[in-house]
Amino acid sequence: MHFITGGAYNGKTKWAKRFYGLNNDCLWLSGYQNDQLDIGDFQGDIVVLQGLDAWIGQDVNKMDAGSIRKKWKGIMEDWRIWEKEEDGRTCIVIGSDITKGIVPMETKDRQWRDACGWVFQDVASISMRVDVIWYGISQQIK
Repeated sequence: MHFITGGAYNGKTKWAKRFYGLNNDCLWLSGYQNDQLDIGDFQGDIVVLQGLDAWIGQDVNKMDAGSIRKKWKGIMEDWRIWEKEEDGRTCIVIGSDITKGIVPMETKDRQWRDACGWVFQDVASISMRVDVIWYGISQQIK
């Protein structure tokens, strides 16, 4: 698993496409497009889960931050199992870091920020590689 994070509109997607040489032969699921996290009958080797922050934001309307964290631990474990089923498989997770700066005043916004921080920590801990992208420049931190 490869976790890529950084600020919004800082080039995470462009960097991932360039780093992996991605084209149309991967499965690209987007939280920004409300895609479902379902592998279906995909037979390729690379899955990109873009917009982790957006999927978490959708969950904030239905559950508390602790429940969100538990849910995403299960989802990430499923993707790790998918990776291990065949050699050469990679799951790339991309999420915009919303945890820096001023703490939001609205309760739901704070819950979203907290849940993102916890889920991002969990994803980073199980990932083989973690990169932070700022202004299109990567910094590998794991």
